[in-house]
Amino acid sequence: MQKRTYIFSLLFLSLCGAVIAQEEDNIGTETVTVVKPYSPTVSDAFKIKSSPSLNDSIVLQKKKINYSIFSVPVASTFTPAKGKASGVERTPPPTLYNSYASVGLGNYNNALVDFYTSRDFNRGEDLLDFGLSHNSSRGDLDSTPLETDFYDTKLNASYTKKDRYMDWGAAIGLQHQLYNWYGIQSDLFSEDEVNAMDEQQNYFNAEAKAHFNMEDSYFKSGNVLLRRFWDATESAENRAVINPTFELPITEELITISVKVDYVGGNFKNGTISELDNPGEKNYSNLQAGVTPSLLILRDDLTLNLGANIVYGLDIENSENNFYIYPAVTASYRVMDENVIAYGGIEGDLKQNSYHDFVDENPYVSPTLDIIPTDQQYEGYLGLKGQLTSNVGYNIKGSYMAENRKPLFIHNPTNNFWDDEKSYYYGNSFQVFYDDVKTLGVFGEINVDVNRNFSLGVNAEFYDYDTETDNPAWNLPSIKGSLFMDYQISDQWYMGANLFYVGERDDLLSQITTIDSELQFQQVTLEGFFDANAHVGYRFNEQLSIFVKASNIANNNYQRWANFRVQGFQALAGVSYKFDF
Repeated sequence: MQKRTYIFSLLFLSLCGAVIAQEEDNIGTETVTVVKPYSPTVSDAFKIKSSPSLNDSIVLQKKKINYSIFSVPVASTFTPAKGKASGVERTPPPTLYNSYASVGLGNYNNALVDFYTSRDFNRGEDLLDFGLSHNSSRGDLDSTPLETDFYDTKLNASYTKKDRYMDWGAAIGLQHQLYNWYGIQSDLFSEDEVNAMDEQQNYFNAEAKAHFNMEDSYFKSGNVLLRRFWDATESAENRAVINPTFELPITEELITISVKVDYVGGNFKNGTISELDNPGEKNYSNLQAGVTPSLLILRDDLTLNLGANIVYGLDIENSENNFYIYPAVTASYRVMDENVIAYGGIEGDLKQNSYHDFVDENPYVSPTLDIIPTDQQYEGYLGLKGQLTSNVGYNIKGSYMAENRKPLFIHNPTNNFWDDEKSYYYGNSFQVFYDDVKTLGVFGEINVDVNRNFSLGVNAEFYDYDTETDNPAWNLPSIKGSLFMDYQISDQWYMGANLFYVGERDDLLSQITTIDSELQFQQVTLEGFFDANAHVGYRFNEQLSIFVKASNIANNNYQRWANFRVQGFQALAGVSYKFDF
């Protein structure tokens, strides 16, 4: 006990001495100058092992354990399904039918019939087509006391054969047209004279065509046309055209040689109406033989075709002949890919005129025409075409043409001294007047495909004529224009419309009053006219649909030809059906 008391006393005294010494010592103050900035660094740390090695005698050693599995088989009927990619729903392709029939009826007793069928054999190598169409009207017009009926019926059949290196085909066609020379000046005739008139004219046409195309051969293609055309006044015409084409490759260029033989001949029972007495039969016979060699040059964006058209013309009836040489040069250049394409050319030809072609243009001509060819000396043109955007296309062209013996339609004179069975000499028919005409023209069009269901187009033409006789270019308008639209409203509904405008035309009326008098002429100007047409249809299914067509919606009784007014507003409703035959 004394020993512990001694030790504690020594410790207490030592502590007191240290405290007193601390209070008495003064170590002073000093200034520390840091020469280098403090730049601490962090030393690398060492990751502690997840399983550190232990060296401890008390760590127990793991005992090794042996496992054994007692397997018992279990019956199972599970079968895993095979993987399959998800299918994309596709629109089924439209069903194609080989036959089509349509029937429609409307005011003015208008009727429409259309039938078409097509059959293929030998996996599409042989194709047989058959078509029938009929369009007629039996309505009367207040502007004339004569009958205004018309109808047009066509029957066509064709056969086509396709092989690996060639294809050929043949076709036959029959046509019957009925028109009336109803364009008389009613105030010039009494009721008895009108009742005695036989104003009906019938046209008949029978033709056969053939074509032949070959691959990997110098003989490239060929076309043949044989036609017989006649009417109810014992007029008749024959036409034969043969047109083979050859291609000869020379180095990198291609030479094309087109050969053409064209014959037209016929006769009219009666002569020119301007004669007081009927001079009798009128015959014509014209033969043309021509060759057109051309050299095709392709250079990047440039396409150039250099050629000439050499034609021999023979008037067999009058024993006259002549040689003609015309230019045949065309070119196109892609200025900006498909956006801007510049094109131009200068071409000429000896055009073969025919009674059949004149009737197609004007069905009210008289069966007393003069048929001679037209010498188109040249037609030069320059233009631009392309696409403004991906769905807007355009075409602008300027042209200048010089023609000798250009056919123009003018009225036949009123000749009361004739006594032909058919009544076409009362100033109600047209003759062909030939004149030398130079034509300056400007053409422009724009086509817009808004989407795959809607399309719109508009075009306009402007012409200026200069004639050798200083007469107007009879019945030729200075302005023409048209607008068309097609719209697929839905899967069932569809519609379309077109509007066209024809500007003013000049015509010449004449009359013979007495035997000693000369023809009395009167120039008339026909007003320009608009004609609007539209159609709407509804499809019940892929086969059956109905439609309504409206013509001359503005109800404008305009004159397409002088004294020949057209029907007013016309509406026609019908049904169409597709099927396999």
